[in-house]
Amino acid sequence: MAEIIQKDGTWAFDADALRLTPGRDRDVSPFRRALGELVVPLGALAGISFEQGRRSGRMRLRLRDGADPLLRATGGRLGEPDDPYQLTVRSDRYGVAEYLVEEVREALLLDRVPADPVDAYLLPGPAVPVAASAGDGSAGFDGERVRLEWNWRTEDTKAAAGPRVLTLPEITSVEWHPAAGLENGHLRFTVRHAPSTAPPKYDPNAVELWGFRKDPLMALVAAAVQARLPHPAAADPRGAGPRVPRQLPPAGEDGHDALLRRLRELGELHRAGVLTEAEFTQAKQAVLRRM
Repeated sequence: MAEIIQKDGTWAFDADALRLTPGRDRDVSPFRRALGELVVPLGALAGISFEQGRRSGRMRLRLRDGADPLLRATGGRLGEPDDPYQLTVRSDRYGVAEYLVEEVREALLLDRVPADPVDAYLLPGPAVPVAASAGDGSAGFDGERVRLEWNWRTEDTKAAAGPRVLTLPEITSVEWHPAAGLENGHLRFTVRHAPSTAPPKYDPNAVELWGFRKDPLMALVAAAVQARLPHPAAADPRGAGPRVPRQLPPAGEDGHDALLRRLRELGELHRAGVLTEAEFTQAKQAVLRRM
């Protein structure tokens, strides 16, 4: 297993999945702490990168389009501190970061994981029940119903209608959008047969967000709902019914050669002192099992 432990969190790769655990440091964002550990299967990954800086570097994951309900609901708009697919790396751990990146890339190559979009979510989304409060209201989801409640800062007409309960079959889409500049953000639900074009301030199916630290917590509700809606690409747009996911071809002789090359690389990393004896033995055994 390849693993890197940093203040912001821990990333561990066991050849089948990458486990992302948020750190316990007080500077870790409330969103990351509330989201908790993510297990990203190898088949959901489109790539991984590591960028070095003078004092620190950054590891980034790129997921296949359509694999993650969180990315679908937020449109990739989460800020850097809240993005679970980034990890800040201290300069003294660059060697470990590069080793983990190579392990993931090698596994993607050996398993011939394509980078094209998928038509089913490969991550489960946040656990339910989930609730958050920000902006002009609060939102909660129990797996079947969304409940929106308003606070004293809600626009009068919207507040006068009272709490809003939406059942999952009523909802056709959900979107979380952060505040940007002078423009407020929102958590908005599009309801079947009654779509609203009103600004979030007046929309009874939306919570208006004003750019405070708790705003990203609303993305947890959005992602939990998104994970339980039909996948946008699940049906053929021509009306031919659900698409059959692409089957990955088995690794052949090229994969065997890549494994042998990886064994040589591990030996070089061990001799250079990048890998400890225990890390080298563990990584070597993982490669031998794949042969």
